[in-house]
Amino acid sequence: MIRVRPGLVVLVGPPASGKTSFVRALIARRQIDEEAVVSSDEIRAELADTTPDARIFDERDRRIVARLAAGRTAIAESTNVTPPARARLVAIARRFDAPVTMLRFTPDVADLLRQHAERGRPDVSAEDVHAYATVMAQTAAAHQLRSEGATAVHDVPGRGQATTPAEAAAQFSFS
Repeated sequence: MIRVRPGLVVLVGPPASGKTSFVRALIARRQIDEEAVVSSDEIRAELADTTPDARIFDERDRRIVARLAAGRTAIAESTNVTPPARARLVAIARRFDAPVTMLRFTPDVADLLRQHAERGRPDVSAEDVHAYATVMAQTAAAHQLRSEGATAVHDVPGRGQATTPAEAAAQFSFS
């Protein structure tokens, strides 16, 4: 069992890597509260698809700050594959002396593209997915994430390991 400390949990993975399915499984298993998940995709849908990314991420950060200020865990559900994206989140956590756990979603590119095709999301192209995966491979090794300020780094198994989101969620404990 992998224990995740209360604080900021940063999901790191390209689109279609299983981040949303994983958090839904955690919620279904009652391991986390739905309110703990701060999703840039959900904020984009709330504010309207035409909202500039900067406003979406400002709102995400505001929600994370509110949770951490109240001493509650926040789960940042967005791609977070680049060092600047993660640095912004680590800086927020440091303001509250909150530990940062980074959960990596690193599927094989072929699996990732298959999952992307199954989702049918028109806002993200296969080329975008491949580009995100490439950036992650170059910038999100466990030692890199620790050097950026992660207190802990864990890989979340997925299809490539013949693991369902519910099975992956069962491997983690949030307390």
